[in-house]
Amino acid sequence: MVIRVGILGASRIAPAAVIAPAKDNSDFLVIAVAARERHRAEAYAREHGIPGVMADYATLVTHPGVDLVYNPLPPALHVPWTLAALNAGKAVLLEKPFAMNAAEAREMVAASERTGRPLIEAFHYRYHNVMRRAVEIARSGELGRPTEAEAMFQFPIAFDPGELRWIAPVGGGALMDMGCYPLHALRSVIGGEPEIVSAECDIQHGVDAAAKAQMIFPGGIRAKMSCSMMPESFGAFLRLAGERGTLEIVNFLAPQYGYSFKVTVDGKTREEKPDGPSTYAAQLAAVADVLMNGATPLTGGADAIGNMAAIDAIYAKAGYVRGT
Repeated sequence: MVIRVGILGASRIAPAAVIAPAKDNSDFLVIAVAARERHRAEAYAREHGIPGVMADYATLVTHPGVDLVYNPLPPALHVPWTLAALNAGKAVLLEKPFAMNAAEAREMVAASERTGRPLIEAFHYRYHNVMRRAVEIARSGELGRPTEAEAMFQFPIAFDPGELRWIAPVGGGALMDMGCYPLHALRSVIGGEPEIVSAECDIQHGVDAAAKAQMIFPGGIRAKMSCSMMPESFGAFLRLAGERGTLEIVNFLAPQYGYSFKVTVDGKTREEKPDGPSTYAAQLAAVADVLMNGATPLTGGADAIGNMAAIDAIYAKAGYVRGT
């Protein structure tokens, strides 16, 4: 079986997320792309060696030759085209953030359950062995009872009125685009859903250019999350502390570009080097396992709803209504 992939939109992320890893994975074949304007889809197909161009999104999601729809459209367009694909019997790999809010997430998850078609959130980092190992250590008890955690992701994105991440109504903002990662990472290593204690958003040009939150997880575990589109340079880290030790990862997000992974237990520190393919290649291999072998995906479903609910709660605690 070869999984035939159709891509919605002439997306900037699709080459790294799907097109390149699919070329190295014989389980996949990217067969078509559709865009708002056909000439853009045609140019994109030529550039990336995609054999087919569909007339529009509706044609792609219902095409009998497509098995998996990759939806990297802006979050505001996730619901209509994901529902259309699921209702047409397609599996969907849906870019993060999963939706505009938790209510939309529930609607899509319900459609996935009703149709019996997989709906996987593209949190690629979660499928890499670095994050798999982090979760394994966190849940093994090696660090003792967890007490506190912190995660951060920042990356400079210059303001441009046409840049989607600076447009709130389509799902822009630092928390939606970046904060979803450290929030998800905290939920993954701790296990459980947080109560948001406090939150702040730095609003610029109508969006949250930066955000931070403090939260408490079940068991009294305190955690901090921060994100920003205005730093001088890239940064991403995850730290979990327990009664016996700590786990610290620099660049949990894309370890294929370099990372450090340190575990300290009872005063002794070791460095680990979980290997494996890139986050995107690992994610695509996991998608194949879901579609071919019936494996349960690490992302999507209740997990996706939980992440969106936490995002909703952070915005609410910060007193920020998106688009105002």
